[in-house]
Amino acid sequence: MPSGRDNTNCSAVILAGGLNTRMGGRNKAFIEIGGQTILDRLLGTLTPFFTRILLVTRQPELYAVLPLRVVQDVYTARSSLTGIHAGLTHIETDHALMLPCDAPFVQPALIRLLLDAVEPGIDAVVPRIGGYYEPLCAVYSRRCIAPIEAQLENSVYKITRFFDEIRVRTLSEEQIRAVDPDLRSFLNVNNADALQAILAQGCDRGSGE
Repeated sequence: MPSGRDNTNCSAVILAGGLNTRMGGRNKAFIEIGGQTILDRLLGTLTPFFTRILLVTRQPELYAVLPLRVVQDVYTARSSLTGIHAGLTHIETDHALMLPCDAPFVQPALIRLLLDAVEPGIDAVVPRIGGYYEPLCAVYSRRCIAPIEAQLENSVYKITRFFDEIRVRTLSEEQIRAVDPDLRSFLNVNNADALQAILAQGCDRGSGE
């Protein structure tokens, strides 16, 4: 269960800047699963933890009616890294939890695990599953802005490329599975086939179940 909000001086940032080409242009944030849009599910999961929630998008008009702050990328290139940069640029806290807008089953226990791992001297808290980082479900410090900008100026968009320049705390797969045994938090609705598979498997339950 959440143990109070903003106790780590951390904001939440939802990344919604993609073109949704693999969904035929359909906005993934507004796809309904279990009677709720993915975005509403995310907001329901994040609100108990955060008083500051931002959404990064190239189409702010689509989200104008929502009760959260909407910001745009600073760099023109379309990439998840530019979204992370925009989120860190606009937050008013030291750290931000980054999440994609197509992850309907983010578990509150995983958020708690990430936040508990944040310390003033840590620049990023990143899950590692199967030997690979999960950089779009991670916490970053504003100190990451400078190395990200240096990377973007050179048109390098791989998120993990700047990790050698910062202090990263890795969460092991064992730690993650202890709070999210089926790794539901990392299930993304990134194309039509993934959506149909989720619905076919009955994965339309609440994110905290």
